[in-house]
This record gives sequence, C-alpha cells and structure tokens, in this order.
Amino acid sequence: MLDQKLLSILVCPICKGYLRYDRSAAELLCLADAMAFPIRDDVPVMLSSEARKISAEERDKYR
Repeated sequence: MLDQKLLSILVCPICKGYLRYDRSAAELLCLADAMAFPIRDDVPVMLSSEARKISAEERDKYR
C-alpha cells in the first residue's frame, strides 16, 4: 500500500494531471491520458514505456 503523502504529490508524467490509485490492480491511473502506471514492490513506475493503455470502458468505471 502506498503512503498517502506520496500519493498526494504524484502526478502523471505525461500530462502532469491527477492520478487515481487502484489498490486492487496495484496501478496509478491517469484518466486524461488513459494510462495505467504499475506499482511494483510499493514503488510507482512512472515511465510511459512501462504503462499500459486503459480501455474506454475501464476509464468510465473510474469517472
């Protein structure tokens, strides 16, 4: 589980926008860019090359 203080300062590396934390998937989601950044060993991997695209349906689930 990520520290709340860390979550409050992290932003999307692409658009600098808000990230949502999906604890069950261990990912940080940027709905604006439709990207999911993985969290490995409690460390967010904020590289666009490591992120996955999220579908429109998945994005709508978080709106």
